[in-house]
Amino acid sequence: MPSPGESDELSFEQDIKPLFRTKDRAAMLFRFDLFDHADVAENADAIIGSLLSGRMPCDGSWPEADLEKLQRWIDMGKPA
Repeated sequence: MPSPGESDELSFEQDIKPLFRTKDRAAMLFRFDLFDHADVAENADAIIGSLLSGRMPCDGSWPEADLEKLQRWIDMGKPA
């Protein structure tokens, strides 16, 4: 049985973009834009891999709920 909210549709603008801070975006702009759906969707596997390994962000790890939200969004096909 899914946990509350697990079956809800996620969107990039409402749910995923707010997970990234302005300083996260600035740190990654040399490679891709964390505030851009197409860039995040294209690099989603690398982003989640970096978050899970602790390489990103450099100042501490994300809460488990945020990691799960990002993974659910990826699993849903990365909707806009």
